[in-house]
Amino acid sequence: MKILENQRDANEWQDFIDLLKVAVKEERLDEFFSCFLTPDERESMGLRLRIVQALLKNDCSQREIQQKLNTSAATITRGSNMLKTLNPDFLVWINENLNGKA
Repeated sequence: MKILENQRDANEWQDFIDLLKVAVKEERLDEFFSCFLTPDERESMGLRLRIVQALLKNDCSQREIQQKLNTSAATITRGSNMLKTLNPDFLVWINENLNGKA
């Protein structure tokens, strides 16, 4: 797993991931995320999911995605730029899981 360099303490992120794994195993994801994310943050995560899904699907322009999802061009651009930094194998995996194809 790639640890981001700009984090205060890489162990804090790993602790979060470890606890997340326990929440998955014990089927407590909804409670887990309710504990750590506000309703607005959870909504933003849902929007980010739809942005990544649309960008990977690659069947319309970023402007069309912006209009369909009623969000800003900057938000779409941030999602697009993040995708460019990710491991190609992960991109295949996430695309398969979001769009049913590689």
